[in-house]
Amino acid sequence: MYADRELKYPRKWQTRFVFFDRHGAPNTKAYRAALKQETFLRRILIRINFIAFFFGFIYFFLIGLWRKALSMLALSYAINRITELLITKALMWHLITLGGAFLLNIAISLVYMLLYMVLWGLLANYAWYLKEVKNSTSWNPFEGFL
Repeated sequence: MYADRELKYPRKWQTRFVFFDRHGAPNTKAYRAALKQETFLRRILIRINFIAFFFGFIYFFLIGLWRKALSMLALSYAINRITELLITKALMWHLITLGGAFLLNIAISLVYMLLYMVLWGLLANYAWYLKEVKNSTSWNPFEGFL
């Protein structure tokens, strides 16, 4: 079952794939219990993809997860627009007198940037597993997480 993977994928991906095969999706109790038993470095290896953390949707497009990338981009755009309309516009009149509107926009942008970086990093490994092992072509970037 795993013989073809040994030739096709690097060792770290083989480790991730075997873990997902044995313990299921990240939203299952078996996965969480098994992850707690792993060492700290192995937990990081299984949970976070640092290339996806830093390069986000570009990495998803390059590895063939373009559907999930487009879904995440659309979702992030919608969240940003809603936040801008609700929070920024509501507080703008109070902050204009204090000169803080610019700082508020920067703070909100930084928070969202970090949030999206973490999301891309957390979603990448299981999304790649679903594509490569389960042949999933879903548009849902949170498949197996929610």
